[in-house]
Amino acid sequence: MSTNYWDYLRLDKLLDLQGGLEGDEQQLMPDELHFIIVHQAFELWFKLTLRELRLARDHLSKPEVPEEAIPYVVHHLRRVGEIMKLCVDQFRVMETLTPQDFLAFRDKLVPASGFQSFQMRELEILLGLGGDDRLNYGNTNPLDHIEKLALTSPSGAMARDRLRAALSESTLKSALDTWLYRTPVQGSSPTDAGDTEAVDAFVGEYFAATQELNRQKVKTMSAALGGTAAQLEERFAKTEDEARQFLYALDAPEADRARTKRIRAGVVFIESYRELPLLAWPRLLIDTVVEAEEQLVLWRSRHARMVERIIGRRIGTGGSSGVDYLDKTAQYRIFKELWTVRTILLPKPALPELKHPEAYGFAN
Repeated sequence: MSTNYWDYLRLDKLLDLQGGLEGDEQQLMPDELHFIIVHQAFELWFKLTLRELRLARDHLSKPEVPEEAIPYVVHHLRRVGEIMKLCVDQFRVMETLTPQDFLAFRDKLVPASGFQSFQMRELEILLGLGGDDRLNYGNTNPLDHIEKLALTSPSGAMARDRLRAALSESTLKSALDTWLYRTPVQGSSPTDAGDTEAVDAFVGEYFAATQELNRQKVKTMSAALGGTAAQLEERFAKTEDEARQFLYALDAPEADRARTKRIRAGVVFIESYRELPLLAWPRLLIDTVVEAEEQLVLWRSRHARMVERIIGRRIGTGGSSGVDYLDKTAQYRIFKELWTVRTILLPKPALPELKHPEAYGFAN
């Protein structure tokens, strides 16, 4: 028997999944089918995103990552970014649901909530959102909330098991950190003799260049603005302290400080000398990770505005504070180093002199 389109896509099963609690589309409220399909589409995109993230993580997790593997990782992370862009735009379809139309069936959802999307929670875990960074849902940790729901239905048990499995996996952030840790800094790798000294020297030179650039900016800006040197000195002193904290990993636990310092030195080095042939793809990888997280942040923000537009600031169907809770989640940043480094980047003329440039060229 030959394959046909509808059998390959299992359309008989797919199109039979929009019956809601009644299990019958004919019994749904007029706009309820729209609500169900939009959210099912989100979940399908989340499913694909999880697969793409695992592919990228698995490549970066290898003890040695060949240069030719980086374009593959970038390709799959770009797909994640494009999926999230599409999900952001999908809220435009959701917003064709009017407040009154939604109120007609909203109470049927209680106590269900979009917060219970275990795939979104799994996605956060896989990316590397730590428990300490996660906001409580009411008075409950979100993952504990889903654990409790596992007792209520077979689907709840599946959600619990998926999240437990995800918590036992390595994350994209941990894989990326390990890869960044191995970045050759001024031609020196972690396994080389004297690597600590080489990294310390680079960090010291970079910070000294930051201080000198700030002094120059205070002079030129105060001359242009007139009589504001004291204010500018105070502001630049704050940014200088932030640069010191970042470069020397002073904000990291002491036990992790040396490793964090080298990871950050790797980020700074890649971003600073991005025109070197062997840093072109690593820089693109960093940028692709930032873009993917940016789209996730935009998705959270867009989600909050969609909810506010349709139900205002009502309490969520799951008992959360609704829009206020959603707005706070838009503050999540998982790849913090990749965002923070943008604050302290130096213009090319101010960079420390590149040592061992031959280490960053293509092999003959």
